[in-house]
Amino acid sequence: MNNSVSATARLLWAGLRALLVLTLVTGVVYPLVVTGIAQGLFPGKANGSQVTADGKVVGSSLIGQAYNLPLKKGQQTPDADLKWFQGRPANGLGASSVNTQYKLLLSGATNLSADSKVLVKQVQDAKAAVVKDNSVAGYSVRPSQVPADAVTSSGSGLDPDISTAYADLQVHRVAAKNHLPLAQVEKLVKDHTTSRTLGFIGEPRVNVLELNIALKDLAAKH
Repeated sequence: MNNSVSATARLLWAGLRALLVLTLVTGVVYPLVVTGIAQGLFPGKANGSQVTADGKVVGSSLIGQAYNLPLKKGQQTPDADLKWFQGRPANGLGASSVNTQYKLLLSGATNLSADSKVLVKQVQDAKAAVVKDNSVAGYSVRPSQVPADAVTSSGSGLDPDISTAYADLQVHRVAAKNHLPLAQVEKLVKDHTTSRTLGFIGEPRVNVLELNIALKDLAAKH
């Protein structure tokens, strides 16, 4: 009996020591080491790829933002603020029905099939809006000019980038709304275009938040 109790006690003590050691290694040492390496080598990415403007954090380069006007009385969906470059649609986003204290948005896709009537209607309406909004005096947008990313949301609904085709489509409207020379707005897009990753992965893209910050600075000089 005594041997049995003693053996059980030794096993419990061994298990407790293993628990304490593993808790220390995996719960304290490992996180500190990984955090230290990340902060030392990639501080920007480790802290959320924050974007600052006027000395304040205004967002993340990894998360898209909406550029809308304040809701009008009785309005459910805000109108786009057309003085800014617009990002991709966010049709997949929904409001949290669990956390009602904060109006959080949920990241996600629409999960609509390619032949969904709802999706087709969304794309048609979005294309008509892009054509209408970006057709200004002296420049008319044709439906065939509208790129796919202008009328469809990404898988996350939070894509921070747009294609160069969509950015170029918006320069006439942005220049007119901000009373800026077209050539300067076109240069702004060119300066904020990121090439393919490693030269062959993906497509050239433009980060909308960073582009709009530069647009704000440019407009302030005029």
